[in-house]
Amino acid sequence: MLMISRRLENTRVPDTRLVLPFEMRSRSRFKARLESGEQVGVMITRGQVLRGGDLLLAEDGRVVEVAASPETVTTARADDARLLARAAYHLGNRHIALQIGALWLRYSHDHVLDDMVLGLGLQLTVEELPFEPESGAYHSHEAGQSHGH
Repeated sequence: MLMISRRLENTRVPDTRLVLPFEMRSRSRFKARLESGEQVGVMITRGQVLRGGDLLLAEDGRVVEVAASPETVTTARADDARLLARAAYHLGNRHIALQIGALWLRYSHDHVLDDMVLGLGLQLTVEELPFEPESGAYHSHEAGQSHGH
């Protein structure tokens, strides 16, 4: 099995791709398959989330590009920024990962959350799209950085 344990900070042309849903990209240790079908083991620094476009270095020197796979998500839209803020507040209180756009929010599809957000007055669409939620207020790209909390 090919091992991957380093992120690349510099831009290089990727040799292959690793297409993963958000849940897998949130882990620091996992097994997966490259697009070619080759099995890989990923062991990166804990607390890091892989994003679409991130580059990793495999032990054999290949550069692996991470891609966000399409997954079932709910996109909530509102013309009123206040409604959108209320929905973001209530979803955030439940520690739901959110992707935020211009007058829309996106989260992993869940019918209970959909009912709540509908009740707040937003329009919902269930879609198959890559999911790239916000990294969070305490997220850091630098390994070992501490916020003293």
